[in-house]
Order: sequence, then structure tokens, then C-alpha cells
Amino acid sequence: MKFSDMRSKEVICAMDGERLGFVSDMEFDENSGQIKSLLVPGSYRFLGVLGREDDVTIPWDKITKIGDDLIIIERD
Repeated sequence: MKFSDMRSKEVICAMDGERLGFVSDMEFDENSGQIKSLLVPGSYRFLGVLGREDDVTIPWDKITKIGDDLIIIERD
């Protein structure tokens, strides 16, 4: 799967249906080349005037399903 394919997918939490946003970056293991985690930018606070929430890092093992346009995750 290419990174450009991942960027077009929305990340949703299976537990509560929260829409976290779209993938902005990926972290790789330098030795194996495998994906370690996905990065989703934090949401804007008060129309962006107050900046953004912290970015959300999603470990690869928390991904339960990758569909055509969604990534379903489980969070603690």
C-alpha cells in the first residue's frame, strides 16, 4: 500500500465512532521497513485561533481494519 493511498483514508475509532481525521504521516521501523504507526493531526481549537490539539499517534497494532476509504482502530 502506498502512502498516498493511506492519506486518503479517514481514521475512525471502533469503540465510540469518533472520527479522528485523515492520516498525515507514517512512522517506519528503520531496520525492517515496516510501518510502526500512523499520525493524524489534532483538531483545531476555536476556529483555529487557539491552535490545534496534539497530533494523534496510532500504533500499527491498534489498526483493526483498512478499508477502501476508512481505517478502523481500537484505542485504550
